[in-house]
Amino acid sequence: MEEIDDTDLVVERVAALDLGKAGLDACVRVPHTHHPGRRMQELRSYGTTTAQLLELAAWLRHWHVQRVVMESTSTYWKGVYYLLEAEGFDCWLVNAREVKNVPGRAKTDRADAVWLAKVAERGMCRPSLVHPPEIRRLRDLTRYRRALVQDRTRERQRVEKLLEDAQIKISSVLSDLHGVTGRAMMDALINGQRDPHTLARLAKGSARKKTARLEEALRGFFTDHHAMILQMMLANSDRLSSQIAELDGRIEEAVSPFCAQSARLADIPGCRRDGRRRTDRRGRRGHDPVPIGSASGVVGQVLPADPSVGRQVQESGPRQGQSLAGRHAGPGGIRQLPLRDLPGRALPAPGPSAR
Repeated sequence: MEEIDDTDLVVERVAALDLGKAGLDACVRVPHTHHPGRRMQELRSYGTTTAQLLELAAWLRHWHVQRVVMESTSTYWKGVYYLLEAEGFDCWLVNAREVKNVPGRAKTDRADAVWLAKVAERGMCRPSLVHPPEIRRLRDLTRYRRALVQDRTRERQRVEKLLEDAQIKISSVLSDLHGVTGRAMMDALINGQRDPHTLARLAKGSARKKTARLEEALRGFFTDHHAMILQMMLANSDRLSSQIAELDGRIEEAVSPFCAQSARLADIPGCRRDGRRRTDRRGRRGHDPVPIGSASGVVGQVLPADPSVGRQVQESGPRQGQSLAGRHAGPGGIRQLPLRDLPGRALPAPGPSAR
């Protein structure tokens, strides 16, 4: 330990961690044992394996650390945060942008740990939101489900492009290429059926009224090469669909302890009681039962359902990429502001365009 002369502290015993993938640098700052008003600090390096982190926890416990502060570095913070949290430490996760934006400061891992400890002990940083374990699991499920839905959408788009390559135009006739009719026709194409008349007779439901158009759309040059690739694409789409269905069941189980909050979220316009958008919102929202009307209840802004009110919200400010002093406003655009209302000095009158 070395002697440090600092004052005006909020947290007397603090530890700061500068995280990496394979290792971390830790700085502990505590009051001096013999000189009141002075500080002692110690720097150590640890690995990020479980055994090394347990040694880190024992070292922090030896100095009676009151708070452990770390930066949100990629996903490297999660294992360290969760283990120290389970060991009973008060952990803070801070945004690196709020604690490192100081020009001229030395930029090394050990210097970052010391600087973060100094910022934390004076209360000059704020913690980020870290959800409790049950909400973390729910977020993992909903985020992975959203990723699988996106993968399935990309696979289905590849199917449509493959059919276009073979001059099969059924996506121009059917509203859903992967519906009952479209899937029956694609399975027949994979099995070797090439006759447009026979394929068009596979239409189901309302698609039977489009038999003539389907027969024309199915007249192409679909080959065995296309059939092999199409079979693989449909198999991937079916696999993703089954995984999404399994995740739906897991999400319903994970959200069952929060039935009251889920019912309130279902009252938001656009969130159906049986839809998937509601489950994604449940994964992004906190666990506290906050009323829907409060500003902190839901992440994001809920726009009113009245179209006229929505237009007023759009007209209240400029759109992205649009200048505040635009010369005209189109439908749904921003309102023209006189030069005297602009912030700062007045701009010159608009002249002819450079084009």
